[in-house]
Amino acid sequence: MSASDRSSDVHATVEHVVRAQLAKALGGRRGIIEGAVPTIVFTSIFVVTNQLRPALIAGLSLAVLAVVVRLVQRSTVQFAFNALFGIGIAAAFALRASSAGGTPEDAARAFFTPGLIYNGVYGIVLVLTVLIGWPLVGFLVGSVTGDATAWHDDPAVVRLCSRLTLVLAAPCILRVAVQLPLWLDSQIGLLGATKIAMGWPLQVAAFAAIGWLLSRDSIPSEPEAEQA
Repeated sequence: MSASDRSSDVHATVEHVVRAQLAKALGGRRGIIEGAVPTIVFTSIFVVTNQLRPALIAGLSLAVLAVVVRLVQRSTVQFAFNALFGIGIAAAFALRASSAGGTPEDAARAFFTPGLIYNGVYGIVLVLTVLIGWPLVGFLVGSVTGDATAWHDDPAVVRLCSRLTLVLAAPCILRVAVQLPLWLDSQIGLLGATKIAMGWPLQVAAFAAIGWLLSRDSIPSEPEAEQA
């Protein structure tokens, strides 16, 4: 197989992985709504009433309702359950802060803590995989090809996967950079607004950027061998 054929195969494989991950992450328009609405409702109710429990009950109830509707319709509950799990963890943080004697603002701020932790850790891990020369996207490619590490033998593929991994890390880093100052200042309304605005829209933008990178001219595989 020629270098250009190998490069085309790699791009096709990476594109396949990206498309699969996009579908898995977003779950279509319904999955986006199921993930966003509970947080929107929680934030809106808390900002209006300054009461934690009604906000938590409303947000959790909507997440549970989405799961029940999915079960009744016998459709996949993955995205609704993900939303329920996420808001459940956030609610646990908020209730713990409240029971420890924190103010309603402290408890509401704690609601957003798990998201910040997740984005911070995930972004750091993605960047570290690039710095050590084993970008995470490469392993996603390996999971499709059936060989977990063969991609690492080709420097051009490593460079491509490194760029794609950094693009995936960018939304996480941006969320922490914007939301952490708001979290520290207990700006609950703005925290909720930025959580929604920087959630799915940034994820979609990242996948669009990946698509653009993959649409560029193919990166030749084993360039030294080509020159020889």
